[in-house]
Amino acid sequence: MNTKRAPAPNSPSAGDYLIASKSCELMNLQYFLQMGKLVQCISNLVHALQCERGASNVFLGSSGEKFAQERKHLVATSDRLRSEFEQALAEIHEELTAHPVSSRLLNQLASALHGLEGLPELRRCVVARKVTAASATEDYSTLIHNLIAVVFEAADTAVDPTIAGLLVAMVHLMNGKEFCGQERAVGSAGFSSGRFDRALSERMAHLIEAQERCFEVFNSFADDGSLDLWEKLRENPREAEIERLRQRGTAIGRYKDLDPALADEWFRLMSERMDELKTIEDSVEGCFHARCTERFADARNSLAHQETLVASLGAQEPSSQPMLVLCDSGNDQQAGESWASDGIGQQFGRSIFDLVQEQTRRLQQMTDELQSAREALEDRKTQEKAVLLLMEHRRISNDEAHRVLRKLAMDQGRKLPEVARALVSMADVLK
Repeated sequence: MNTKRAPAPNSPSAGDYLIASKSCELMNLQYFLQMGKLVQCISNLVHALQCERGASNVFLGSSGEKFAQERKHLVATSDRLRSEFEQALAEIHEELTAHPVSSRLLNQLASALHGLEGLPELRRCVVARKVTAASATEDYSTLIHNLIAVVFEAADTAVDPTIAGLLVAMVHLMNGKEFCGQERAVGSAGFSSGRFDRALSERMAHLIEAQERCFEVFNSFADDGSLDLWEKLRENPREAEIERLRQRGTAIGRYKDLDPALADEWFRLMSERMDELKTIEDSVEGCFHARCTERFADARNSLAHQETLVASLGAQEPSSQPMLVLCDSGNDQQAGESWASDGIGQQFGRSIFDLVQEQTRRLQQMTDELQSAREALEDRKTQEKAVLLLMEHRRISNDEAHRVLRKLAMDQGRKLPEVARALVSMADVLK
């Protein structure tokens, strides 16, 4: 007796869910097409704020005698790019909130917008010279960090490995450039005063190392065109001049009296370097947009083909004879495993099975390819957690916590992410 239950009338079929799976991919790619515009606006705004921060440092360091007019122009540029960022955010607001893909991304956007709300007050304090250059640098850096973190969280939501990899390259390049901007501020302070004390020298050494770590990850995920631009930057004669000045800044006690005129040379060289890094950022963003467009077109064509195929299979005449179907399960089970059917829609069932298996294999391949990008993002998260734990436990600064973490890795002969994971794991055990 046949005990197979007949499907309920109008109940969704395997084909319906297969099409829904394809549609989900398409929606995700469409989301990243829109997200690409937001990422570009963030990149432009961050660069403008870095330029504004640099001019503000010089303005405050010179008691208002330098860069007053230049700073006004830079503030106007930042405001224009802020408006573009907010417009791009408004355009994707519904997609971000109607079907949220990440609470962390939404929270980071809230932090970035809150920071931008405080920008006018920071600028008023700079103009009135009510803040020190160091304090203004810290405030600008916090705002910039929150904006870059939006790109980081966006990268964490990508499900296409080629798109995720480019976003990982982008966010690490942005972080490296931000450390470069902070190094510019530290060097300007040291050279303009004619000396580097231990704190400034150690701060500069930390920022140099942080840049190298970021650029190392960037090199692992960037496209060929952007890597070519990176090599040109490295070969620029300017880099040798920067290295020469870095050696003076990080050689504690060796150079007691430095020519304050070196501050202008340092600022110019580092500003040129940051501009060139921004060119590389634009290259990565351009490749990201092109990749999203290409993948979206492929996914749309694949969905249309799948819909046509499923519809044609559903319209086939049912067979009047029972049939035995042999199928490859895709695992290590014995070949030739059979799948019995009543003879009603067997060919349709066989074809849907094939399509489901094909989609399963493709999604698994994407997951495997995503692994390295996810690991790079997870390493960064873990290191930040470890730094926060050290800051809280030892009551030390962010820079000092980074130094402690690096020393632990060196003393143990282990990689930094491994030591960070061990610290975070130990903290979880002790809770």
